[in-house]
Amino acid sequence: MNVLFVCHANTSRSIMAETLLRQMLQECGLAHSIKVHSAGVAPFARDGALVSLDTRFALRDHGIELAEGKTSTALQRNLHLLETADLVLAMTAEQRSMVERYPQAAGKLIHTLREFAGDGGDVADPASRDESFFRETCALIKQALERSLPRLLAATGHGLPTIAAKP
Repeated sequence: MNVLFVCHANTSRSIMAETLLRQMLQECGLAHSIKVHSAGVAPFARDGALVSLDTRFALRDHGIELAEGKTSTALQRNLHLLETADLVLAMTAEQRSMVERYPQAAGKLIHTLREFAGDGGDVADPASRDESFFRETCALIKQALERSLPRLLAATGHGLPTIAAKP
């Protein structure tokens, strides 16, 4: 299964979601069964933009260090990510609509992350906000992913996850 997260520029929210889900899947022993990617869907999204420093700090709070070379991906230049995606999770309803306009999105499962988690609402963009807002955004994304994980695993034919307790 291939999961694709999208936000506007792929320098904050979708990077957080991609990285956090990869960590969760690793802890469940499913990192090889479910592939996770992210991309920016806005017209201004660019390949190679630096991931926000505040995103890196927020992920460190969850024990994750991003690789130095981690940069953004623009969906418009990497449509293969959409073509191969089984599930697309956007951070906002607007971004979901943007993805749905691509011909490659036809027949795909496309939701906002919070919809998929059983909640409503968008994950607000932390750009131009302070570090604490980035941390709150990262925590919100992690919480939504934790609520989504059983549904995601059911869609792939796996049972409920068993996450080992950390010392």
